[in-house]
Amino acid sequence: MALVAVVMGSRSDGEAIQPCLDTLLKMGIEHEVHVISAHRTPEKARRFGQEARGRGIEVIIAAAGGAAHLPGVMASWTTLPVIGVPMPTSDLKGMDALYAIVQMPAGIPVATVAIGVAGAKNAAFLAAEILGLKYEQIRIAYDDYRLELAKS
Repeated sequence: MALVAVVMGSRSDGEAIQPCLDTLLKMGIEHEVHVISAHRTPEKARRFGQEARGRGIEVIIAAAGGAAHLPGVMASWTTLPVIGVPMPTSDLKGMDALYAIVQMPAGIPVATVAIGVAGAKNAAFLAAEILGLKYEQIRIAYDDYRLELAKS
């Protein structure tokens, strides 16, 4: 059963979010991937956010560029942790997405990581940290990764 749902605003974000998916696989974290537009399919976004916990999802990673409303919309429909990944899809190279994701109103938090590839990887690592509080196997995988990182 998937513990993490990775959602992106459009299929064109697929390449940029791939490092996140690769990292989740390395950590042994089961996940699912969806394309959900906060603007083009708002009803789908609402349903997804409301139903995620009931399907066993424990963390949502939401990637979006430009106006980047998807992470905030996901957070508005669930109390699960949402990690926002700003995508560098506009002329502003992701700065617009970063500001849109990080500037959430009080009470609707979205953990926000760096723009692009580094952020995609860190979203998966942050999910591993969150899940590692409950799942020893994930905690060990992340601890092992950090030990290897310290050696380099």
